[in-house]
Amino acid sequence: MSLFDVMSISATGMHAESVRLNTTASNIANANSVSSSENETYRARHAVFAAELNRASSELSKGSEVKVMGIVESDRPLQVEYAPHNPLADDNGYIYKPNVNIVEEMADMMSASKAYETNVQVADTTKRIFRRVLTLGQGQ
Repeated sequence: MSLFDVMSISATGMHAESVRLNTTASNIANANSVSSSENETYRARHAVFAAELNRASSELSKGSEVKVMGIVESDRPLQVEYAPHNPLADDNGYIYKPNVNIVEEMADMMSASKAYETNVQVADTTKRIFRRVLTLGQGQ
């Protein structure tokens, strides 16, 4: 595995965690929204990742990059609340709230943030190694 592969893996990891952070932020931002119908209610979304295996010409694996496969909506049931005095209540007096769990979203956000930070540290370390390698042949 070359240092270029390490940088590529780190870059795809940062991109994937950035998508995860944005998706989680969107869930948190919409957690308290209210709707008058089930179809119009915001549903929690989650990023789905897959590893792309890069094979060298030999049998050895060069490493695996991270690929964002897409964003999927949660199939958890929505929160239905009886609030007949709410202006957004339907004909039966119910309002619909998103299926966002704030505690889970905050934990996911901290996890994505730490993973992003780790990828940044890997990229920085690899950059320092590149610099050191370039100075090896020079007289000091």
